[in-house]
Amino acid sequence: MFDLQFGFMPKARRRPMSREEFVTSEIRAFLNSKKRSEMLIGQRYYAGRHDILLKQRTAIGEEGRVTVLDNLPNNRIEDNCYRRIVQQKVNYLLGRPLLVKSENPIYEEKLKEFLNAEFQGTLRQLAADGLNCGLGYLYVYADGEGKLGFKVFRPYEIIPGWADEAHKKLDYVIRIYKIECADGREPVKKAEFYSKKRVYTYRFERNRLVLEKSVPYFRIGDRDCRFDEIPIIPFKYSEDEQPLITGIKSLQDGLNTMLSAYQDSLQEDSRNTILVIKNYDGEDLGEFRRNLAAYGAVKVRAVDGVEGDVQTLNIKVDGSNFKSIIELLKKTIVENGRGFDVKALREMSSPNQMNIQSMYADIDLDANGMEAEMQFSLARLIRFISLYLYNTAQGNFIDEKAEIIFNRDVLINENEAIDGCVKSIGLISNESLLAQHPYVNDVAVELARLEKEKKAQRSGKKERGNDR
Repeated sequence: MFDLQFGFMPKARRRPMSREEFVTSEIRAFLNSKKRSEMLIGQRYYAGRHDILLKQRTAIGEEGRVTVLDNLPNNRIEDNCYRRIVQQKVNYLLGRPLLVKSENPIYEEKLKEFLNAEFQGTLRQLAADGLNCGLGYLYVYADGEGKLGFKVFRPYEIIPGWADEAHKKLDYVIRIYKIECADGREPVKKAEFYSKKRVYTYRFERNRLVLEKSVPYFRIGDRDCRFDEIPIIPFKYSEDEQPLITGIKSLQDGLNTMLSAYQDSLQEDSRNTILVIKNYDGEDLGEFRRNLAAYGAVKVRAVDGVEGDVQTLNIKVDGSNFKSIIELLKKTIVENGRGFDVKALREMSSPNQMNIQSMYADIDLDANGMEAEMQFSLARLIRFISLYLYNTAQGNFIDEKAEIIFNRDVLINENEAIDGCVKSIGLISNESLLAQHPYVNDVAVELARLEKEKKAQRSGKKERGNDR
């Protein structure tokens, strides 16, 4: 059959691509993409492997070629402000346990079994992946015993196939990864294709995909089970899926460069800097440098009445200039990364709540966006949990409502907070007051303790009355 294109010139229609050909094509495009490159940069900078580690001292040599100078100080200093900002954001939003609420107490307890302290650690990892790579990915699966589990996929190993322009639903997912061999052989390269019904696992052989197995998402007895969507949930840092590093990499590189250059300038001395030589008693400059390095002295002579001399060509280094630029870069990194300046807080003798809120304004705005994206992802996770509970005959909670509350780790002035709670007694409920009290971690537990104390006090009064 033919398609008519460009002046009715016939063109043979290509056959449809096989699944293996499609997966290979997507992998090739992803490995060379700018998006994956940005993800790897974000992960690398978070781990402390910055571009400054590749720094070299160079000069223009013979015929105008750039020459590497090995005899000069070459410090490679990194002050990882980027990592601190990422950790600030993660701890600010997820420093305290999530609160799970539902009008159905049975459903609430079921959800708490899954969204426990271990899941809190998983969520922190997803938040860090979102900041470093723009996206984090959570895989919901059932193990060999049929128990529901969660696994974090590395973002730079995932190729999402979006079903919509808003990137809310997945049509397919491809995962590429390596398995290390214990005997020292080359790692085994593998790929997985996640469709709506099954997972296809491939291995690479001579740059070709070979199917190893195809399995359902989980089994209950002899029955293959699946969810109504692909059980891989994206966790975004922001709507545009851009890593945090893209906005502050140049600033972080500038800070590292200034610190390294300042250290270089301080270490330059007469044995490695520029020298002006008059009437040196020798011919070879290499010999001159060796003598200077070995003995700390050189021989000079007088020629035609002109005394020999060795002088250093100095460029005065003003440390205050370096300090000003370094401080400015650090401040700009915090502002563009939407973090908060811990140093400024330390310099305040007794900050009130308004000062603290002003310092947290930028990180709070960014946390609002992160929370909105996470709420959407957690709603999908709760649906997967509900479907699992239904398929395993643990209850039909698919139509039940549940709420996830982020308990942000906000720095507060405790005296002001307690004073505000005391002044509000009788105006608002005890539950609301306890929720704002800095010493209360779990409102329900604290209410139960108060009720227990009241009962003990009432019973004590009755016993004293009977004694009379």
